[in-house]
This record gives sequence, C-alpha cells and structure tokens, in this order.
Amino acid sequence: MKASLLALMLAALAAAQTTPATDTPLDAAKLKTDLDRATRTLQDWPALNRYRADNAKVAPPAAGEERVVFMGDSITDFWGRRAGKFFPGKPYINRGISGQTTPQMLIRFRPDVIDLKPNAVVILAGTNDIAGNTGPSTLEMIEENLASMTELAQAHGIKVILSAVMPTCDYIRNQSDRRPNSKIIELNAWMKEYAAKHKATYLDYFTPMLDDNGALKRELTDDGLHPNDAGYELIMPIAQKAIDQTLK
Repeated sequence: MKASLLALMLAALAAAQTTPATDTPLDAAKLKTDLDRATRTLQDWPALNRYRADNAKVAPPAAGEERVVFMGDSITDFWGRRAGKFFPGKPYINRGISGQTTPQMLIRFRPDVIDLKPNAVVILAGTNDIAGNTGPSTLEMIEENLASMTELAQAHGIKVILSAVMPTCDYIRNQSDRRPNSKIIELNAWMKEYAAKHKATYLDYFTPMLDDNGALKRELTDDGLHPNDAGYELIMPIAQKAIDQTLK
C-alpha cells in the first residue's frame, strides 16, 4: 500500500517538475526534497515525532509552577524561534508545528499538551485549515476539532484559552485568496461564543492587529501572515493578560 502510494507520489512530483512548454526536467534535488517531505508526512502525518524527545525531558511541574502549553501552527512554532521573544522567565512550553491543521493537532494533543500536565493551554489554530493545507475543510470541521481539544483539556483539569485566528493582508504577498478575512471573522465569532458557553477564555489577537482597511497591519508582518518581531511584541502582553485572568 505504502509502496504504491509512494510510486504515485513520485510520478506526480516528477510530472510537476517538468516544464510543459519545453518538456525539460527541472531541479532533481528539489524533486528529491519534495519526495522526502511527502514521505515523512505519510509516515507521521500528525508529526508526533517532532516533540517526542523534548517531551520525554519535561519534568513534572514544580510546586506552585503555573505551566502553560502553547499549541498551534507556524505562528506559534516561530514564536521565539524565528521572531519575537517567547515569554522570558515564564514556565511556558511551545508546541507549535509549522503548516499544521486542527485535525493534526487533535491527534498530538495528548502527548504534546495533556501529558505535560500544564495548568492551561493556549490554542491558536485554524488558518491552515481555511487554506486547505491538509485538504478541503469547512468551518464546522475546524470548530469540531477545536471543541474536541477543549473537551480533552478540560477533562484533565487543564484550563483552555482559545485564540482568535489572526488577520491576513496582501501588502507583501497575496494571502487573502487562501485565507480570506471574512472566513476568519466567522470562525472567530464562533470561537468567542463557544468559549463563553464552555468555561474557556477567548483571546482576541484579531482586533488589535487590524488596520483601517480591515487587514493585518503592514508593520506587524513580513509576509502578510506571520507576525514579525513587532507583531509578537504586540501580542505577547495580550496573551499574558489572558493567561493571568484564566489562572486567577
């Protein structure tokens, strides 16, 4: 099964690397890189191996420690790694994985969140679902996965902070075609209502990041999607305030 699927993937990648007009093969190294990436995804779709070794090294929370896990996609993954500072001096754990969607996060929620025994989890997810990173996804599907993560956390005594999906802009790259702000607004409205009904905290990143045109502020991003240093500097105190209110 895997062999035949890999063969199909290889054929598709080879076809994608050929220029129709000249029928000239393109970079073979890129073809191999794409195939290797596809193979890794096939073998570990939710990326359970990404943090397996790191999780094994995490000690139980110390007495009085207010541990918080951040679960998310690249916006979480890059926080303090590629841009910004990630809560210096705080016992907070970053478990973001670039490119991920909510079904992938739901699968790894137990090892990457529950097993670390945090007081709270901050979930930021949904933009990649809207973009179709792992296939077509309706807002209802995203909502169900967010609800499932919330229920899992609360069943283990973990408080939940649901983060609004951040806006996008087209000032640098065209992001709105794949991630229209109209859909993001709709998802965030559901999230705010759901949090209020299910004893979770709604963390509004969306509103303070908007400009007068209803898009992500140009100065907060370098690609129209991810926060830059200024973006993370803006949202860090907003997140901290939500954490303080939730753990109070």
